[in-house]
Amino acid sequence: MCGRMAITLPHDAMARIFDAVPGNDLPEVPNYNVCPTVQVHVVTSDAAGRRLRPMRWGFLPHWYKATKDGPLLINARAETIAEKPAFRDAARERRCIVVASGFYEWTRLEDGTRLPWYIFRRDGSPMALAGVWQDWERGEEAMTTCAVVTTAANAPMSEVHHRMPVILEPQDWPLWLGEAGKGAALLMRAADDDVLDLYRVDQKVNSNRAAGPDLIEPIDA
Repeated sequence: MCGRMAITLPHDAMARIFDAVPGNDLPEVPNYNVCPTVQVHVVTSDAAGRRLRPMRWGFLPHWYKATKDGPLLINARAETIAEKPAFRDAARERRCIVVASGFYEWTRLEDGTRLPWYIFRRDGSPMALAGVWQDWERGEEAMTTCAVVTTAANAPMSEVHHRMPVILEPQDWPLWLGEAGKGAALLMRAADDDVLDLYRVDQKVNSNRAAGPDLIEPIDA
């Protein structure tokens, strides 16, 4: 699963890394507590090239009559994405990359206490999370929305949670973005066990109002 993220890269760095033209309405960075329903940084590709764009994190199927007309779809399961009506067309035609510096996950103690962990790439590179997107419009309300594709956790992540985002390597970006033919379904797998690292962070990140770089600072478990 992926329910909270951090993004610390400047816009020009993101655009350079992904070889994308940045929009002029991108969300402010850094943001150490990116929550569902806010704007995230997303890379898409079309005939004009790659673009770095803002999208609402929370996919809205075309049949939703309002933003809260159904479940909040922040994740799409890799195992069923090609079959679910909400994601089926997007998985074929509207794939994207959601850019993140890292993401948070929680373990739960027997007394219900939620202990947060910060997960990031061991090599220090930004994460390229596989995503799908959808334009949504009702009356005068219109927005572009996205969801992060998830899969079964690899061995290190399984110590914290049984799901994780699909993390794309640079050589896979063209295939996922539809620039290099077919076969993107083969990319929807867990990252190798040596790609990620993780550590405990302070419980203050349990609040979606928390902010600041101290949210990703490690603490003694």
